[in-house]
Amino acid sequence: MINILIADDHTIVRKGIVQLIEGASDIKVTAEAKNAAEVLHLITRQDFDVIVLDISMPGRSGLEVLKELKSIKPEIPILILSMFPEEQYAIRVMRSGASGYLTKESAPEELIKALRTIAGGKKYIHPSLAEQLADHFDQNVDKPLTEQLSDREYETMIKIATGKSLTEIADELSISVKTVSTYRRRVLNKLNVQSNVELTQWVIKNNLLSY
Repeated sequence: MINILIADDHTIVRKGIVQLIEGASDIKVTAEAKNAAEVLHLITRQDFDVIVLDISMPGRSGLEVLKELKSIKPEIPILILSMFPEEQYAIRVMRSGASGYLTKESAPEELIKALRTIAGGKKYIHPSLAEQLADHFDQNVDKPLTEQLSDREYETMIKIATGKSLTEIADELSISVKTVSTYRRRVLNKLNVQSNVELTQWVIKNNLLSY
């Protein structure tokens, strides 16, 4: 039996995943968490074969939780399940130790396949992501600018590019507007752009948004 921990701040998403998994006789959801604190609490008290982790949770982001989980329990494979398209986060999370990345729009059978693959000790990579990874590691160029951004800076950049205000971003990340403003300033400096408009154009030009 493959024991799963689901970490997502939306109850309806967690319940939906549970229902999908119920059809698989070899997989069982043995715990649920709605935030980072609950995830970190549960892994010290229960054994899991796979953690299904949302990349966007209040407070500490999924990227931060991913890195901490890998430092505490490096042997537990983690499947990132996200609302964001692969081109926005997949390479970053795989480089941070995730064993797979799926969007929440993926077919149910793909989720089951991913869980079985990851529980078996392998990586699960969608063909489109495999192509991205190949392109990423084949590049004989200097370090991409996005890799110079911290996880919070990267999240802030994406949210600004999708049209969210600093207040909306602060609410979603459970941080202050002042902190978001600081992340924005750092992003502008690192990307050498002057405004949100230029930032958005840069993000689109580098194929970090999907419509």
